[in-house]
Amino acid sequence: MEIVGQVLVLLHLIGFASLFGGVVVQVRESWPEVNGAMLWGAWLELLTGLGLVALVLLDHGVPHSAVEEPHYAQLSVKLVLTLFVVLLVAKNRKFESIPRGLWVIIGGLTLINAGLAVLWQ
Repeated sequence: MEIVGQVLVLLHLIGFASLFGGVVVQVRESWPEVNGAMLWGAWLELLTGLGLVALVLLDHGVPHSAVEEPHYAQLSVKLVLTLFVVLLVAKNRKFESIPRGLWVIIGGLTLINAGLAVLWQ
């Protein structure tokens, strides 16, 4: 199960990189859009995050985790943020462009979510 956890962590990081990279690549665009990298990255983050939570709850452990009892508050906040980002990305994928404010919100929530994972111990 250790290898499964490591693969899920790797895929989770790839999902973050794809989502955030899809946001950053549009910094100079006058009309940003929800691109495929953002959509796939958001879904990958959600699915792998749920898989990591399942491993913790099944008590099989997650790599690099020194936590014996899961932080339910952290998991809940991260789940809500991730679901909100997936909702924003999925709903706005059909539009040719999105407002700059929405683009900032998606990028900001992605960074906040990553920051919570790293800093909230």
